Amino acid sequence: MVLINRSQPKFVPDRNLKLMNQVRQVLQYHHYAYRTEQAYCGWIVRFIKFHGSTHPNNMGKLELDSFLSYLADKGKVSAATQRQAMNALIFLYQRVLDIQVEGHIEPVKAKKRKALPVVMTQEEVLTVLSNMHRKHKLMAGLLYGGGLRLMECIRLRINDLDFARNQIYIRGAKGGKDRLTLFPQSIKEPLRAQVDLVKVIHNEDLDQGFGQTIIPDALARKYPSAAREFIWQFVFPSRKLSQDPRSGVFRRHHIFESGLQKAVRKAVLQSGITKRVSCHTFRHSFATHLLENGVNIRIVQELMGHANVKTTEIYTHVMERDLTKLRGPLDVLHDEEKIPIFPDHKLKKNQY
Repeated sequence: MVLINRSQPKFVPDRNLKLMNQVRQVLQYHHYAYRTEQAYCGWIVRFIKFHGSTHPNNMGKLELDSFLSYLADKGKVSAATQRQAMNALIFLYQRVLDIQVEGHIEPVKAKKRKALPVVMTQEEVLTVLSNMHRKHKLMAGLLYGGGLRLMECIRLRINDLDFARNQIYIRGAKGGKDRLTLFPQSIKEPLRAQVDLVKVIHNEDLDQGFGQTIIPDALARKYPSAAREFIWQFVFPSRKLSQDPRSGVFRRHHIFESGLQKAVRKAVLQSGITKRVSCHTFRHSFATHLLENGVNIRIVQELMGHANVKTTEIYTHVMERDLTKLRGPLDVLHDEEKIPIFPDHKLKKNQY
């Protein structure tokens, strides 16, 4: 074990708690999402069990390299999965145990696969949507019409829909970034009807003494009653109230993503499409079809929320190209000059 550089952290967990409870305490203090909390705790438990339930205080760089290399070599995990596991373990040592691991962690790296995104044609999108119904059809329309990720759609709130300015606000997306995206005109009225339905459900919850939803901690501290306001309710709420796993408060959360995933899978099977289509395929198709329609790639990058345009450029590899309809720059120049650029096109053999 090689461990050095103990420094005072900003937040010290209760050392009387068991290790995993300390981990959860620090994660919640730093406002990590509940899903991240579950994922990090899962990796930490796997790391400890992998080394025979040895306490992390008694392990270091060698044990970290060994576990992460095992994930890549034997577990065949993706590079992203291995990186998540490493982030969880670094969090454990630096934020919870206040231990800096000496040297760089250098495990066997999982291979990065450069796979092109699966994209549907516009006809295939139409066929899949026609085999979906009610709220799931509406949600799939948002995925395709606005380029939303699955959880961005699931977590939409009433005040994220700007009917007047024809914009949808995506808040706290991947990387904690906010962005604006397109508001599909064809689903504005169905969305108005959905908002009206949410209003009825919310009023019934309030009458029964409930009506709260989960909101960011900073907002809850500044506006204690905001959790009961209609504008903060989810656009696609769950059918039943549920107990918050952290606070124990009964709230109406958003619906589970599995419902939409199953609806898309069923619609794809009914459509007879043989591509590996998922909810995320609608987002890929959104970007690709915009580029095919001549939208500037920088605008597509902004709508997609990509930090680097190279991420957006991958869609140029799957665009449909009808080369017979393209006019090259020489032909355009010829048309603009309106005179033959190559009048002496008949060359003699000695001039060739």
